[in-house]
Amino acid sequence: MSGVSCRRYRGPLKAAVLDWAGTVVDFGCQAPAATFVEAFAAEGVAISVAQARAPMGMAKRDHIKAITAMADVASAWQARHGRAIGEADIDRLYDAFLPLQLAAVRRHAQLIPGALEAVESMRAQGFAIGTTTGYPRAVMAVVAAEAEAQGYRPDCVIAAEDAPLGRPSPFPALAALARLGVYPVEAVVKIGDTVVDIEEGLNGGMWSVGITVTGNEVGLTEAEWQVLDERSRTQRRDEAAEKLRSAGAHYVVDSLGDAVRVLDAINRRLARGDRP
Repeated sequence: MSGVSCRRYRGPLKAAVLDWAGTVVDFGCQAPAATFVEAFAAEGVAISVAQARAPMGMAKRDHIKAITAMADVASAWQARHGRAIGEADIDRLYDAFLPLQLAAVRRHAQLIPGALEAVESMRAQGFAIGTTTGYPRAVMAVVAAEAEAQGYRPDCVIAAEDAPLGRPSPFPALAALARLGVYPVEAVVKIGDTVVDIEEGLNGGMWSVGITVTGNEVGLTEAEWQVLDERSRTQRRDEAAEKLRSAGAHYVVDSLGDAVRVLDAINRRLARGDRP
């Protein structure tokens, strides 16, 4: 009776798949959160920033649908419109959301401090750089152009329409790997600031690194973060880290700049035959 062989990849990381807002651009992931609040307000339904942020990272129509499924929001919609929300309503919200989002991303497209240097460090190690996002192509065209003007140009951009299903499915990240021509999945690290970023990487068999301080789970602008006292910073950071670890993140760091330091640790684990 023959045994079953188990092939293990023991080489180094080959690629990183990066999120955009809250990871590379837009400190605190400000552009989407405010826009969801505004789009619902136009329908006479008030949602909180926390509600707007909860499904962050999903494709934006899916994100809107997830907000409408929240009990408080569904109740408020029923009270305002006299009926439950339907698919046509979600389509209308999404259509209203898009021009608001286009305007918002132009205001919040600045690269996060340390992000460009982190990407350059990865490239110096031979990494291919892929990206995924919950933004549709029309929005990403603006974001990518603004980022390129600041020196950031990844090897590929997978927008919401470029995969059969969005996050938390692995298909956006896998689409990025297909475009990059990179395999196996164990040789890839997915880096992002939301729960669905982490799940996207895990569901694709990749290493997953979560980002706290610059991302959605802390949700502050750089200026707001800078004025916090150390106790408040620690509390915000720890709460975000716990959420991302609970989602399964292999590592959690403050920013993309800090993520570079865990790459060597992942490479050591790969050399031992560890898998994500």
